[in-house]
Amino acid sequence: MRVWFGEHVIAQYVAEAPLAARYEQAMRRRFAGLKVTNDLLGPQQETDV
Repeated sequence: MRVWFGEHVIAQYVAEAPLAARYEQAMRRRFAGLKVTNDLLGPQQETDV
């Protein structure tokens, strides 16, 4: 899920589909005037942080 300000991503969130959809709805309410996208990602490489 991403929140966009013009062509700039100002928030990004990666989660399982149901949780991402719920977060997307919350961000649509919070940032009503901005573009919010929820795109399916391919397999993610695991990294140690």
